[in-house]
Amino acid sequence: MDSRVAELNVPKVIESSTVETKSISRGHVIYASIVAFLAWVFSTYDFILFGTLLPVMAQDFHWSTAESTKIATWVSLATLIVSLTVGPITDYFGRRNALMITTAGAALSSGLTGFTMGPLYLIVVRALSGLGFQEQAVNTTYLSELVGAKKRGFLYSFVQGGWPIGVLFASFMTAVLLPKIGWRGVFWVGTLPAVLILILRFKLKETPRYEALKQVRNLIRAGEIDQAKKLGKVYGIDTEKMSKFSFLQLFAPDIRRHTIFLGLAHLFNWFAIQVLTVLSTTVLTEGKGISFDNSLFMLIFSNALAYIGYIFHGYIGDRIGRRETLIGSWIIAGLSYTFMLFVAQGYWSVLISYSVGLFFLIGAYAALFTYMGESYPTRIRGTGAAFINAMGPIGAIFGSLVFTLTVENNGVIMATFLSGVLPLLLSGILMFGARSIAPSKELENISQ
Repeated sequence: MDSRVAELNVPKVIESSTVETKSISRGHVIYASIVAFLAWVFSTYDFILFGTLLPVMAQDFHWSTAESTKIATWVSLATLIVSLTVGPITDYFGRRNALMITTAGAALSSGLTGFTMGPLYLIVVRALSGLGFQEQAVNTTYLSELVGAKKRGFLYSFVQGGWPIGVLFASFMTAVLLPKIGWRGVFWVGTLPAVLILILRFKLKETPRYEALKQVRNLIRAGEIDQAKKLGKVYGIDTEKMSKFSFLQLFAPDIRRHTIFLGLAHLFNWFAIQVLTVLSTTVLTEGKGISFDNSLFMLIFSNALAYIGYIFHGYIGDRIGRRETLIGSWIIAGLSYTFMLFVAQGYWSVLISYSVGLFFLIGAYAALFTYMGESYPTRIRGTGAAFINAMGPIGAIFGSLVFTLTVENNGVIMATFLSGVLPLLLSGILMFGARSIAPSKELENISQ
């Protein structure tokens, strides 16, 4: 046998369909989960902060509304392009390395934005936020390969819950610090925690499943094809399919339908995210007549409730399956928002219906990202999760466009329904086309 193969420390092939993960202790899983949660909080902080502070930046640089909108569009496109690189990085260079890169990207995008001197610089720097945005895709890839099948979704729900925490933190820090240190300082504040999280991530171990994938690749390169096939069979890695580039594998006949339906569902769901969360103040004040101060309280209360929604959906997904959880939750959310728009009158009925909608819309993302991680095989798990995640910002762009085109002739209520609620209901229906995965299945038993 080639000496290079001997150095691989290839595990003994055993008659088993699952992977032994005894080398990863429970303490390390908890540590990794905490660090992942903190990293996602501050990635969200950076992501939300740009949208929050763009009007302030535009005023400082004397950009017109049209100019700032154009800059925001170019930033979104640049962010998308950069975010698509994260999947192959995760699958070809390791889950741990991808975690380091995404955290560093969030730190750099936040810190360097504070030095903005013009539109081109801002577009280039904010493109790095695409790395931070994919934090959640890499987190689910990493943690799904560490956590046992029975509690995979429940544990990850605590991590994904970092989104509303990050949103609230960005809003709080803007309100407190903007008058004192300006918009540049608010961006710089987010850099230090991200750097500290990057340091914490140096202690993370690579997942046993990626180590197996790496060993299979090394065996193939060394010409030990039979040994690679045997090892791949044990670890649920199809050595024939992994010869193609990871993006091409997403659209191979065995998984093409799943990729298309899941991608479209996520894209249309972000119509709702954009209209019903990002543009929520406009919807509540101009559409439902809620005062600005009351709308802010409503958003804070709803986002706090949404965190509980993450835990709820993580738990339910472990019991009845992730796809079924998403279908039910997004349809319930759509019905709740429909009630809010056309039936609810007065502060309390609007508060309750909006909060219920957000609970099921946002909370379901705990099940969604766990589903992304488990529905793709080890050989393309990172690419699959990152590609589906990248469909979200595209949906946000189109959601804003449809809202803008419909609001003038139809009013805020109908524009919100057409650009937010209908796509939300459609996203739930599209999930019927994705794969149904029974709960508590080991990753190797789901697909290869």
